Amino acid sequence: MEEVNSNSNFIYDFIDEDLANGVNTRIQTRFPPEPNGYLHIGHAKAICIDFSTAEKYGGECNLRLDDTNPSKEDVEYVDAIKEDIEWLGYKWNKVLYASSYFDFIYECAIKLIKKGKAYVCDLSADEIREYRGTLTEPGKNSPYRDRSVEENLDLFARMTAGEFADGERTLRAKIDMRDPVIYRIAHVHHHQTGDKWCVYPMYDFAHPLSDAKEGVTYSLCSLEFENHRPLYDWFIKEIGFEEPPRQIEFARLNINYCVTSKRKCLEMVKKGIVDGWDDPRMVTLCGMRRRGYPAAAIREFINRIGVSKAYSVVDYGLLEACVRDNLNANAPRAMAVLRPLKVIIDNYPEGQSEAIEVEINPDKPELGTRTVHFSREIYVERDDFMVEPPKKYFRLFPGNEVRLKSAYFVTCTGWEKDDKGNITCLHCTYDPATKGGDAPDGRKVRGTLHWVSASDCVPCEIRLYDRLFNAENPAGDDGVDYLENLNPNSLEILNGCLVEGGLKDAKCGDTFQFMRQGYFCVDKTSTDEKLVFNRTVALNSSWK
Repeated sequence: MEEVNSNSNFIYDFIDEDLANGVNTRIQTRFPPEPNGYLHIGHAKAICIDFSTAEKYGGECNLRLDDTNPSKEDVEYVDAIKEDIEWLGYKWNKVLYASSYFDFIYECAIKLIKKGKAYVCDLSADEIREYRGTLTEPGKNSPYRDRSVEENLDLFARMTAGEFADGERTLRAKIDMRDPVIYRIAHVHHHQTGDKWCVYPMYDFAHPLSDAKEGVTYSLCSLEFENHRPLYDWFIKEIGFEEPPRQIEFARLNINYCVTSKRKCLEMVKKGIVDGWDDPRMVTLCGMRRRGYPAAAIREFINRIGVSKAYSVVDYGLLEACVRDNLNANAPRAMAVLRPLKVIIDNYPEGQSEAIEVEINPDKPELGTRTVHFSREIYVERDDFMVEPPKKYFRLFPGNEVRLKSAYFVTCTGWEKDDKGNITCLHCTYDPATKGGDAPDGRKVRGTLHWVSASDCVPCEIRLYDRLFNAENPAGDDGVDYLENLNPNSLEILNGCLVEGGLKDAKCGDTFQFMRQGYFCVDKTSTDEKLVFNRTVALNSSWK
């Protein structure tokens, strides 16, 4: 696998400096998602940075599930996170859980209480916010801040024993009047520890202690955690570790036309706006996988945007360009007719069929050719015929000659209509001397059309996906509900489409470039009785 972010960046500069000064002699990172949702394109950046940094320095990167909020977590998310990371092309050294350290984290809380650096508080969550003050009003200390060590130890033990209700008491670190909560009561079953605990550490407390416990040297995280770093360092210092981890922040990935908020994504799933977390319009990793985005293209995208601390918004078109580049180089070609129009080649022998060889990928001649079959009746795109064409229209129209891809030159001689005036069939003649797509007399044609044989094609459903939102910042700060920015044309389902016969055995995830159409992959809902293809990306962007 190619190395991501192989060029120098400020994270590598910090690490190089530490190594040169003897601060560290080894490198260990971790990817620490909370198992309360599916990973999205923003997580892909963090995954690439965490794993590639460890790889660059010959270190190790663990997957650690920061499972400190069991009320919102599920094994479903744990399994999905593992699948997404492996699909993206990375392999962790170990799978770890913050919950595995709950005994250790609990002892750290006891240590803070004994040092007079933590206390049990009876204020409710609303009261805590009120006591912290505002921009115009000063805050004030909790009335329970000066409890004795003995009283705090007793109350914390009773909290742990289940004596109090959820929210009745918390354990807070004694730092300043904003004293952060580090433990709360939650009588809830945990997917890893069962019913052992009814008190759970807060993320900001468990996170640095878990890093330190497992020997992480660099805690790489996105920039919104920069304001948390003093607290991160305070916990590490107060507990005391011989090799404290160093937190380094990088700019998160912001990409236009997308929503990555777990709350908003869950809302769209629950309201049926999208077909689950892996809907191909979602920028979840499972959604992009289902749509046909290659993992290598996502890694290349992350590599191109680089690593910095500066806020920026990346154009979604860059991601699509990376996908196109990858699929153009790697996807086998095929012919698919999305809106079929029958063509009868009147001078072609009835009942005859012949094999036509077509390149699998013109950029990779070493892959060879595939066989399609030509017959008297074929199908072309309905848009490839006009009775009265405009100028510079080089497809089929009365009297015009075109090339059928890798087959023959054909000339339109007529058409048929139904009672409503709709064109139902074209009539053409072919030149037998032009087999393969070239004329021995050297004459040229301006149009080349894709086609499928009526005797060797497979009906299918094709889903034309586009961006889910039509506003660059769908969840903007202008007071507009993000759902008002949904793109009404984000999905068009076409039935009655036809693909060449060789695709009848295509499997879920197989990708193709459909000539003149775009890149497509087989959807997970596809069956032996009905093929279903998703459009991954068009050949060219239609967005400006």
